[in-house]
Amino acid sequence: MASSSDIKKVVLAYSGGLDTSVILKWLQVEYDCEVVTFTADLGQGEELAPAREKALRAGVKPENIYIEDLREEFVRDFVFPMMRANALYEGEYQLGTSIARPLISKRLVEIARATGADAVAHGATGKGNDQVRFELSAYALDPDIKVIAPWREWDLNSRTKLIAFAEAHQIAIAKDKRGEAPFSVDANLLHTSSEGKVLEDPAEPAPDYVYQRTAAPEDAPDKPERVTISFEKGDAVAIDGERLTPAALLARLNDLGGRHGCGRLDFVENRFVGMKSRGIYETPGGALLLAAHRGIEQITLDSGAGHLKDDLMPRYAELIYNGFWFAPEREMLQAAIDASQEFVSGEVTLKLYKGKASVESRNSPNSLYSAAHVTFEEDAVYDQKDAEGFIRLNALRLKLLARRAAASRLK
Repeated sequence: MASSSDIKKVVLAYSGGLDTSVILKWLQVEYDCEVVTFTADLGQGEELAPAREKALRAGVKPENIYIEDLREEFVRDFVFPMMRANALYEGEYQLGTSIARPLISKRLVEIARATGADAVAHGATGKGNDQVRFELSAYALDPDIKVIAPWREWDLNSRTKLIAFAEAHQIAIAKDKRGEAPFSVDANLLHTSSEGKVLEDPAEPAPDYVYQRTAAPEDAPDKPERVTISFEKGDAVAIDGERLTPAALLARLNDLGGRHGCGRLDFVENRFVGMKSRGIYETPGGALLLAAHRGIEQITLDSGAGHLKDDLMPRYAELIYNGFWFAPEREMLQAAIDASQEFVSGEVTLKLYKGKASVESRNSPNSLYSAAHVTFEEDAVYDQKDAEGFIRLNALRLKLLARRAAASRLK
């Protein structure tokens, strides 16, 4: 915990919601400090202008209110590098929340430097992963930065106490915040995450109303839709021949995937802090990108490189999940992954139907697929007799092991 006497100015990651509005006022009261607010547009689909108005009403100076559109940087510099790895945490989760935190932390630190702030602050609770992600990223970028985490300091440990504090300090509260929210939502251009309350019992199915970005697969169109995604060096660059910026491309895929019910996940994960939690994730565009990227890699990656990349992926995904985006080991793995993408260019056509994105075709000028070698018809490039020696050499150690085992049984 930072000493309040050392803190004169704080940069707060601010959404304008109940929690961060209370934190803003709490910082002003408890630390008697000037607050700078930072609100990032990562494609969460919310109107951000109210955040400015709320900050002004809370006494934040106009020059201390930062609202930034980071959608292109988010997709280009964070989502796309992760997609090159086909990253999945615990085999299923596409890391939509995890990958947004290092960018937010990066800007918090940069704004703190630009404004001469003594500390940064976030609204993550002491039970979750986000506190770890925000703070590890901040310390990696500025080892001397001070971090204030109100949820680990204050006694406002219930929704009732938060609302009472808000009312005592004339903080406007949306009507739906006066009762218990049915679940908590985090959203950005890559995904929507829903957790808590009605979702806390993993034995109970998630209510239909939890899903906000995707149609139920059974209600999706009865006619399949096809989409062609073009790649250059591992990154998607066009849809159906139309070149798009990274953020615009992901937004287009979100619309397509959401309409067909793609990218839904009901998942119980292992948090870095030690507990299990259940989340409902919707990653429609990400599901399409993952399927298409794996499709283009099937014909452009050598088997040795592809299999090694698959071996590295779980470790890479775990580093992102646990908040180590700026750690040297993640950067080392990224360098290896990026090197593998030199020839991962071409087009993949997906069929979208009732919640599934299936690869129908793929082609690339860099394809390693050789019809001449794989044909069932007569060919002039492969001598099938060569396979006999190949098998004999690979069987040698197995034969030696079998003979030793047989001799052991006779003793």
